[in-house]
Amino acid sequence: MSQKLIFRDIDEPGLNTLDVYRARGGYGDVLRKALATPREALVNDLKASGLRGRGGAGFSMGMKASFMPKGQMDKYLVCNADESEPGTFKDRELMQKNPHLLIEGMVIASYAIGATKAFIFIRGEYAEQADVLEAAVAEARAAGLVGDRILGTDHSVDLWVHRGAGAYICGEETALLDSLEGKRGNPRLKPPFPANQGLYQGPTLINNVETLATVPLILELGADEYAKIGVEGSTGTKLVSISGNVKRPGNYEIELGTPARELIYGLAGGPEDGREVKLWFPGGSSSPVLTKDDLDLPYDFDTLAKAGSMLGSGAIIVVDDTNSVVDVCLWLAEFYRHESCGKCTPCREGTNWTVKMLERIQSGVATPMDLDIMASVQTQIMGNCLCVLGDAMAMPVGSMVEKFRDEFEEHLERARMANPFAADEPPSDPALPLVQGALV
Repeated sequence: MSQKLIFRDIDEPGLNTLDVYRARGGYGDVLRKALATPREALVNDLKASGLRGRGGAGFSMGMKASFMPKGQMDKYLVCNADESEPGTFKDRELMQKNPHLLIEGMVIASYAIGATKAFIFIRGEYAEQADVLEAAVAEARAAGLVGDRILGTDHSVDLWVHRGAGAYICGEETALLDSLEGKRGNPRLKPPFPANQGLYQGPTLINNVETLATVPLILELGADEYAKIGVEGSTGTKLVSISGNVKRPGNYEIELGTPARELIYGLAGGPEDGREVKLWFPGGSSSPVLTKDDLDLPYDFDTLAKAGSMLGSGAIIVVDDTNSVVDVCLWLAEFYRHESCGKCTPCREGTNWTVKMLERIQSGVATPMDLDIMASVQTQIMGNCLCVLGDAMAMPVGSMVEKFRDEFEEHLERARMANPFAADEPPSDPALPLVQGALV
């Protein structure tokens, strides 16, 4: 798709400054009209646009905003800029090059829900982007675009940039809220959901960077026109981060519903000559993998879900046939074991057992029984954790074992043949599946 919305001015020199952003139409008629529109009508526009959250869950932004209670009370808007999903780097570019688009989107969203306090929670590793954001917020505040009585209206909202400490778990919205409150970033039990009881126990709307930055563009185009872009159930454009074994890795803005082959081969150039795609993650490392046979699927929320995966954060990680699926699986499992907060048993123990099983396979001391045990562990993790971090490992690992079982077995046998001590290694404890059953 040639039409660009969120990235249309992204390479404009100085776009991160207020003067250039305003010269390109920012903080203009769209913002003035939004602040003069009844709040309920704005929320209805977001619903009508079909905008689904761009951070991973894909839930309707307008629907989520409608859950916020009406009336006068302390309400909060939180931007989840803790972009920690492996393979995802789109929000980083957006914040660094066009921070005022995000700020304008947050001003409009805060008005729509009646929030007077807003926060951008940015991951600790994004130090440069945090500096850019803080400078942009300061510019907007000095110009009367953030703070009291914005543009002379009755709406007031203050905005702060809060730097995290580099924990993947804080990408989960309730762990993010705990961290924002100064606590250890641990997931909360739900319900209550943030819309009812979130930051400081007050009603809170949480959306990610790309979602909030899209709000001014929807109002500029009109909700109905925006809904015509993309496909039914997946409207608008989407930023995708394509990485891995491709010739032109990077961020691209695409129309939802574009075939995945056009993204991986057309935009990113595909793998090196002579190589082919073995597997690909459609939505970051936490999404179940797809294979080369799935490259002609339309890239949208519902199609990928029907294929057994998900669009997630929009990070496409391509793995070609030079890579061992066992190595990929172990890399992924080690990451999630390291990032588990340890609060709940299925995730804490399940990620650890998965790494141990994969290490056995790599070292040549495993048996086919270990593959069955590992698959069983993934099944028992899913749906039994406080948050989705455990599932984020279990879904892709389980899908790789299912789709590449033959390669796992071949790797296992080669490793056993290459390890002279493999025969001396005792087999896996036959009681281990029962131990795993206790995880639930």
